[in-house]
Amino acid sequence: MTTSAPIRFRVFSLNCWGIRYLSKNCKERFVLIGDLLSQEQLDVALLQEVWCEKDFLFLKKKLNSIYPYSHYFKSGFIGSGLAVFSRHRIHDAFLYRYSLNGYPYMAQHGDWFGGKAVGKVLLNISGLTVHIFVTHLHAEYCREKDSYLPHRVVQAWELQQFIRHTSAGADVVILGGDLNMHPDDLGTRLLRNYTGLQDSFSETAHFDGCEEGHTHISENPFTNTDGLVPFGGGVRIDYILFKGSGEVDVSCESLSTTKGPVPGHPFPYSDHEALTAKFLFTPTTKGNGYSERQSGCVSDKLPELVNTVNEARTEVKVGLHCAERMRHTAARTGIMGLVLLVLELAIATIPLFALGTEQPFPKASFYLLGALCFAVLLSTLMLYVFYSMEVKALQGTEDQMRLALSSFQEQLKESPKVLSSDHLRKPLDSKDSIHF
Repeated sequence: MTTSAPIRFRVFSLNCWGIRYLSKNCKERFVLIGDLLSQEQLDVALLQEVWCEKDFLFLKKKLNSIYPYSHYFKSGFIGSGLAVFSRHRIHDAFLYRYSLNGYPYMAQHGDWFGGKAVGKVLLNISGLTVHIFVTHLHAEYCREKDSYLPHRVVQAWELQQFIRHTSAGADVVILGGDLNMHPDDLGTRLLRNYTGLQDSFSETAHFDGCEEGHTHISENPFTNTDGLVPFGGGVRIDYILFKGSGEVDVSCESLSTTKGPVPGHPFPYSDHEALTAKFLFTPTTKGNGYSERQSGCVSDKLPELVNTVNEARTEVKVGLHCAERMRHTAARTGIMGLVLLVLELAIATIPLFALGTEQPFPKASFYLLGALCFAVLLSTLMLYVFYSMEVKALQGTEDQMRLALSSFQEQLKESPKVLSSDHLRKPLDSKDSIHF
């Protein structure tokens, strides 16, 4: 760290909803997004759902004079959708793709085809090492029966692991993106409690935007309003989180959101509202309480963190049980397809051993049934492989959580504070089971 003067730093985040030929007014909206970024005096812009690289290249050309540094994170079949535009030089970039991201047969949701991930860029601002993260987690399509919850919890776990293990030497850490989780959801609590990241909406000195910081509102013409009715017409699922260090105090001076349609146009920038946060970096020897930045948490918050990880581990075990059940179903179906295929082959050999005997079935029906059996066998084999990968990913995450809980328990024993047993639930061990 070489600077001693306070630094102001502006961050922008927006889910662009940039699905070419499917998203409404996609081309026009990217033009407006480019105009917005040109007008704003930003340091960094974090974009999600820029699914088409042509749209990124369009923005790069349009914004080159203002944001000369940019990076597009490529991942998956159609890309990660993540892009960063910066006024400052990007010294390094890295992408981590989440191990779980929905199901390939749920094509109507499309999450599996996009390589959902977390991208990181490294900036140097007047001698300060600033780590910027951008991410987009799996969407929540039905809150009452959320079959993707275990996947989103695993993504939140991998996200906090990635941030902690790659930002140990950072003076400032900033995360922006569409987390697809409410402020009090399990994944959000897991991310914040484990990393020590603060919510700019909760910490800002001044806020200007939608009510309660909502970024997904019923007034938006691109939004399905039915899912927002139980929440009063809006939810907050997009965030800019931040953290300082033992050498730099970080405060959020202001936070704002866009408010519906673009002035002079009948539609908004996206189906999400954009966020703009203004931070103040103040070099200090005391920092803002995050001197234990390598551990990612403070000792007096360990009981809450243990409870959160316990809850997350339980949810992962629920997902593991479902994945194992689906894998067994795929295996049984595949065996049935194999038996039918072998039976057909046996029937096909009858004319070879019984001269003069005609085929007992019409050829068209015989071939059609054979093709059907082969298709069932192939599809169930692919599903079995997919579910096996899901099981291993869930098992791996559950094992990591178990190790973390064991470590937290040791820290609590060594802590000078006397903690009441009412504030700490017993962590699950390898012998614990979940009853359904």
